[in-house]
Amino acid sequence: MHPLEVLERYWQHTSFRPLQEEIITSVLNHEDTFALLPTGGGKSVCFQIPALIQDGICIVVSPLIALMKDQVNTLKAKGIKAIALTSGMSYSELDIQLDNCIFGNYKFLYLSPERLQQTLVQERLQRMQVNLIAVDEAHCISQWGNDFRPAYKNIGLLRQIHPHVNCIALTATAKHNIVDDIVENLDFVAPKIFKASFERPNIVYGVIHTDDKLYQLERLLKKHKGSSIIYVRNRRATTDIHNFLETKGFSSTFYHGGITNKEKQERLQHWTNNQKQIMVATTAFGMGIDKADVRSVIHFNLPESLESYYQEAGRVGRNGKEAHAVILKQHIDEDHLKSQFLNTLPSIDFVKKVFNKLCNYFQVPYGEGENTMHQFDFKSFCSIYKLNASITYNALQLLDRNSIIAMTQHFNFRTKIQFLTTNAALFHYLETHLELNTLVKVLLRTYGGIFDYETKVNLNLIIQKSNLSEKTVIAKLERLEKDEIISLQIANTDSEITFLKPREDDITINPIVKSIKQQHNLKHKQIEAVLDYIKNDTLCRSRQLLNYFGEKPTKNCGKCSVCVSKNSILKSSSNTEIKKQIITILKEEAISSRELLLQLQCTEKELLLNLKELIEANTIKITDCNTYRLI
Repeated sequence: MHPLEVLERYWQHTSFRPLQEEIITSVLNHEDTFALLPTGGGKSVCFQIPALIQDGICIVVSPLIALMKDQVNTLKAKGIKAIALTSGMSYSELDIQLDNCIFGNYKFLYLSPERLQQTLVQERLQRMQVNLIAVDEAHCISQWGNDFRPAYKNIGLLRQIHPHVNCIALTATAKHNIVDDIVENLDFVAPKIFKASFERPNIVYGVIHTDDKLYQLERLLKKHKGSSIIYVRNRRATTDIHNFLETKGFSSTFYHGGITNKEKQERLQHWTNNQKQIMVATTAFGMGIDKADVRSVIHFNLPESLESYYQEAGRVGRNGKEAHAVILKQHIDEDHLKSQFLNTLPSIDFVKKVFNKLCNYFQVPYGEGENTMHQFDFKSFCSIYKLNASITYNALQLLDRNSIIAMTQHFNFRTKIQFLTTNAALFHYLETHLELNTLVKVLLRTYGGIFDYETKVNLNLIIQKSNLSEKTVIAKLERLEKDEIISLQIANTDSEITFLKPREDDITINPIVKSIKQQHNLKHKQIEAVLDYIKNDTLCRSRQLLNYFGEKPTKNCGKCSVCVSKNSILKSSSNTEIKKQIITILKEEAISSRELLLQLQCTEKELLLNLKELIEANTIKITDCNTYRLI
C-alpha cells in the first residue's frame, strides 16, 4: 500500500505536510532517520504510516504518559490495534499486554524508556516481530537536551535486541550539538537527517511590558477574537483568570492536572468544538492537540525555557492564517521566574536526604524496595519531615527523571478489589447481609475476572450503577473487607511512588550526581535565554527564536512587537501621528488611558509618553475621574 493511500484511509488527508513524505520514504527504505519537525509538523504520522505498511509491530519509546495514552486512543478510534505500557500496571497485567503484542496482531507498542530496564519486557521484545523503533521526544537522550532523561540510554538495549531494525528519532526542538548527540547515542548508521525550519511566518510574536496584565489580557482577546489558549503557572491561576474572563463576558473554560479525566475530556471537547472560546491552562495542556484555528496563545507568566515556549506558542495558527503569540511581562516577573525555577533547585545533599526520608516513610529496609509500589501523600510527607514543598517536589522530580523512582500523580480514587471466597460461600454470606446484595452484583457483572485476580475498579462507575452515594459504597466495601469477603485497596492520595532501585542510601544516588549537576546547569542557561528574549527590544523576535535554535535569518519578520515598534518610530520619530490621534479622540469625549489604548495602534509605553508630552504642552489635562480631556 502506498503511504498516501494510508494517509487518506486513516487520516482523511489527501496530501502530506512538508518533509513528511520524504521522512516516510526514508523509513520504508530501512534507513536510520532523524526528523526535526516543529510543533504542529505532524511527527507521529512519520512513524505510524511506515509501521502500518510493514508487517509486524512498531515499538514507540516516549517519556510522556499523557501523550502515549492520547496516541493509543486516537489509533484505536481509527481501528488500529495499539497498546501503552503505562505506570501502575501489575506484573500480571504487564504479562498479558506483552503477550497480546506477540500473538494479537498489534501494530504499536508504546512504552517509557524506564520499561526497557525490566527483564520481562526485554524477554518479550525479543519474541516480537518488530518492524520499526520510534523514539519520540528524542532530545531527552542528550545530556544537553531539554528534559534529559538518563533512562533514554536504555534504548541502546532495544537496538541490541533487534539489530536489523531501523530507528526513527523525532523531536520538535533540538540545537545542532543535540542532534549530533542523539545520532551518536542511538547508534545510527549513515542517518538520513531531515530538519524543518523553525520559522513560522504566520505567527506574530510579541512581548508586552505592563503593570496591569489583566487589562492587557482583556485588550488582546478583544483585538484578536477567536480560539485562544492562556498559559498560567499554577492551578489556582487557571480558575482565577477563568472567573475574571467570565465576568468580562468572554466564553472560557480551564484545565489543569488536578481535574478528573472526565472533566478534562469535556473541557477539551468544548474548546475544540468552539463551544468555549478560551482555554486557561497550565502547561500540562496542549500536548498532542492539533486544533488548527487557534488565533492567539498568551503566556500570562514567563515560560521556563525557550524550548517549551516555542512548543506552546506553536499551537497557534496551524491553519496557516496570521495568529499571535504574546508574553505578558511585569517588572517583578524576572524575580518570580528565578525564584520558581532556580532558587528551588535541590542540592545533591538535599536529594540524598529526600530519598533517605522517602525510604523511611515507607519503611523500606536497606538493600530492598526495588519494584515496590506505594500510595504517597505528598503534603503529609513534607509535614512529617518538615521539608520545603517546592524544593522537595523538584527533588522527587529529579529522582523520577533519573530512574531512581517512578512518581505518578493521579488525584483521584484508585481502587483495587478481589473476591477471596468461593461463589457458594459468597451467596451464603449475602443471605444474611441483604443490604450488600446490590453492590456485590454490580461488581460481579461489571468486572468478570474479579474472583481470579486483583482488579482495578472505577469507583465512580460502581456508584453510578448501584445508585448509591460514594460514602455508602465505601462503607459497604469496607464491611466486605472486614468480613474477609474481598481484598480492598482504596487510595485517595495525590501520588503513587514506585522504587526502581533498591535502597542503598547515598550509593543509590551517587551514580546520578553528575547528571543532576548537568541538569541544574542547563536550567540556569534556559532561564537566562528566556530573560534575554523578553529584554531584547532591538532584534526581531522571530529572528531571536531562530537564532536560539541555530538558524541564521537575514530578514526581520516585520510584524512582531519589536518590528512594529521600530516601524512606528521610523514613520514618526516625534510621535506626531499618535498625538494627532489622541487629540482627535479627545474632541469627542474625555476618556481614560485604557480606553485610548484600545483605539490606538501603539504600545502602552508609547501612549504614556505622548500623554505626558501633551500634558506638558498644556494641550490636555487629567480630570478628577482620572480621564484625559482637551484644555
